[in-house]
Amino acid sequence: MQKRSVTVRMARWSATHPWKAIVGWVVFVAVCVVGSGIAGTVDATSADYRIGEAGRAEALLAEGGMTDPVVEKVLITSPSGGLPPEAGAAAREVSDRMRALPAVAEVGEPAPAPSGDALLVQVRMHGDDKQALPEVGALLEQTAAVQQAHPDLKVEQTGQVSIDQGIDEQLGEDLALGEKITLPVTVIILLMVFGSLLGAGVPVLLALSCVVTAMSLSALTSHLIPDVGTVKNIILLLGMAVGVDYSLFYIKREREERARSGGRLSHFAAIEVAAATSGHTVVVSGIAVMVSMASLYLAGDVVFASLATGSIAVVLVAVISSLTVLPAVLAKLGPRIDRPKVPFFGKLAERQGPGKFWPAMLRPSMQRPGVTLAVSALAMLLLAAPALTMQLGLPGNNTLPKGIPGIQVNERLVQEFPAEGASNFVAVRSDPAHAAAAGQALGRLAEQAQQDPAITRAADAQVRTSADGLVHTVQLGIPYATDSPEAANSLQRLRELAPAELGGVPGTEFAVGGGVARNVDTAGHQSETLPGVVAFVLLLTFVMMLISFRSAVLAAMSIVLNLLSAGATFGVLVLVFQSSWAEGLLGFESGGFIVSRVPLFLFVILFGLSMDYHVFVVSRIREAVRRGLPTSKAVHEGITSSAGVVTSAAIVMVSVFLSFVFTGLPEMKQLGLGLAVAVLLDAFVIRVLVLPSLMVLLGERTWWPARIRSPRGGRDQDREAVSAAAR
Repeated sequence: MQKRSVTVRMARWSATHPWKAIVGWVVFVAVCVVGSGIAGTVDATSADYRIGEAGRAEALLAEGGMTDPVVEKVLITSPSGGLPPEAGAAAREVSDRMRALPAVAEVGEPAPAPSGDALLVQVRMHGDDKQALPEVGALLEQTAAVQQAHPDLKVEQTGQVSIDQGIDEQLGEDLALGEKITLPVTVIILLMVFGSLLGAGVPVLLALSCVVTAMSLSALTSHLIPDVGTVKNIILLLGMAVGVDYSLFYIKREREERARSGGRLSHFAAIEVAAATSGHTVVVSGIAVMVSMASLYLAGDVVFASLATGSIAVVLVAVISSLTVLPAVLAKLGPRIDRPKVPFFGKLAERQGPGKFWPAMLRPSMQRPGVTLAVSALAMLLLAAPALTMQLGLPGNNTLPKGIPGIQVNERLVQEFPAEGASNFVAVRSDPAHAAAAGQALGRLAEQAQQDPAITRAADAQVRTSADGLVHTVQLGIPYATDSPEAANSLQRLRELAPAELGGVPGTEFAVGGGVARNVDTAGHQSETLPGVVAFVLLLTFVMMLISFRSAVLAAMSIVLNLLSAGATFGVLVLVFQSSWAEGLLGFESGGFIVSRVPLFLFVILFGLSMDYHVFVVSRIREAVRRGLPTSKAVHEGITSSAGVVTSAAIVMVSVFLSFVFTGLPEMKQLGLGLAVAVLLDAFVIRVLVLPSLMVLLGERTWWPARIRSPRGGRDQDREAVSAAAR
């Protein structure tokens, strides 16, 4: 007999040594958790985010020891307007309290606003933003104490570090909210599929263990690739989705084989059949997701590298758990996996066969494949059309959640102190022989910039020089929001002006940076890297499908279908988030753009996840063809027999992804909605209308150049041999 596949051999070992497999898994999870607790997590610093000209400008300042200090700002105003005498006493109390803190390096004198309606106390902290983040809570406590002592005033704190802390807290709340929404919905769906508590509980517990393990592994890998803060959210997002889906595919197939045999197939044999079929699908799908995610390393961005590492970790752990501990749990539980039955859900799960719904849904594709393909493809293209107008950007303070206290305070601060808003800066480094000339050229540039109100409203911008005299910089404030078109125009005009003055100085390197430049350069970098990453994903998808199914036609079809789904998804994102009509419904403020990281990350994820359904459905169709059915009939049987589990898996994924639509951060909303839409389109349009229509039209050419072997060949021999041995 032909050697059985790796998935079957792994399942056999786990099923015959269940306690070793289960205890081994528990120990593995525990070691990862303990190891991450000891090693800790390395967070990304501002230096890790440097990209493009803005990144070069920040590096120049760092070389000259001129990096801007970490400054927190305390704003004192009166709710009734004006500024009562009590405000001065509150400002002095803020200063005294802050100076007593070990994390504080210097406290500035209280500065009145131009309107006279506010006071500003600036507090400089020791170290960089990474060192200041765990200490900023002490400053916030002192500000709150002053507020409590002066209830007639508004004493509020803001600053980049306190805003970062607020964002971290928002991420934690989002994570908890995602769990609260996802777990109940997932359990209900699994109860509908299996009708028993154990049947529903096993996939959820395994998925949660995968999430915990992957989060621990991501803490360890952060020592190589720093953590950017949103990795845990992505791990939860993907871990619950693929973890539950992989278990669902496996357990559902095992139950189907037992039911199909009428009791003649033993529980162990059914597990091995599931390993030979669904186990193989899980491996191919998991590899597809991981390979797709690995393409993000080509982007040259710490955010993508960090997210890719966390995503690969959770998918890899989910695949391993499905092939090892899941067969062991099924073998140990045996028929008890179907107990205890849950009223109503138990009867619902006992209904076997495709029923009438899915054959009715497939009827247009079977009877009029050409018309069905044309209409459904046209609908998807129309849905994709708005994607042609997609604008990319990075969220600024005006588009971040208003629930973050520092965001609200910063808005009021900029209203009272316009000079504290966004700014551009020019950094210049020269050799010693031309240092003086470089400083003079930068001064002339500043004078020209101050004559153009579109560049800056600063009237007294001063050139600063490093201690060694080799690095010069000037900061030019702008009265615009960081992510506004006016701010981008200001940056562009300054970058056009700079070469004329600075380019003629020998031995000089210069760059224009700042918050606006960071946003513009990051979005531009991601737009430039998108084609390369997309080409990489398309090529590897084609190769994987070619290797898995030995069909060039099927591989090309997979790429076309995935591109169709991705285009429609991007169109929906543009319709929702670049307009304002859905702001109240989804709780966001539109900036008129899609967060620049979302399209690339979304494309990579959905290309990988779509392989779950594609490989699962096509594998069922190929099984039918190998039993001797013509492709058209095999399509009908394969899709109707898999429709129930695909629908259940899709609903689980959609519930997970939609939970992130109700979070606070714009990129998580956009990513959650995009993935939910992509899965819905993939499961209910691509797999029910477009794919079957196309395969029916192509017929046997679908499998070119391969010849589908007889039931005695290939991986199907695993199922045949196992089934025969059990009878």
